[in-house]
Amino acid sequence: MPFLFLLLFIAVPLAEIAILVKVGQHIGLLWTILIVILTAVIGTTLLRAQGFGVMARASEALAAGKMPVETVIEGLFLLIAGAFLLTPGLLTDAVGFLMLVPPIRMAVAKWALHKLLKSGTVHVSGFGGGHSSDQAPTEEPGEAYHSPPRKGPVIDGEFERVDENTVRPGNKKRKS
Repeated sequence: MPFLFLLLFIAVPLAEIAILVKVGQHIGLLWTILIVILTAVIGTTLLRAQGFGVMARASEALAAGKMPVETVIEGLFLLIAGAFLLTPGLLTDAVGFLMLVPPIRMAVAKWALHKLLKSGTVHVSGFGGGHSSDQAPTEEPGEAYHSPPRKGPVIDGEFERVDENTVRPGNKKRKS
């Protein structure tokens, strides 16, 4: 896997340079630079509009008491699309624009999540540590993947048992 990333970090810039040179030969240097700048501006404008939509859907889900798992994944892939759009080049711009199309973005997100879960281990971490899951993947990204923590934080808290006969502020004690 590290070799694949190294190959991508070498191959993508070389492909971008080759494409920019070819396009520059056909339409000229100034027009090529203008296209690269224009695609970045248009892409970030579209990205901003879709990002606000994703944030609104996440807020609605949280207000309804649901975990916005799918929305968070969609936001992550919008962030990736933004990185592609801001990277100078026509190849990365094309990939970034494709990621702005919601059905394509969700298909790629489902594929990536499925591959991640198929690898066997998912590590979830938060403020106090994390835990891993070795469960088999499920098909939908919105489903939860839980396993008991192996070496995680201990959550300490206090509770008070309240039953029907307990006097609460503002309530009178019930007679049995």
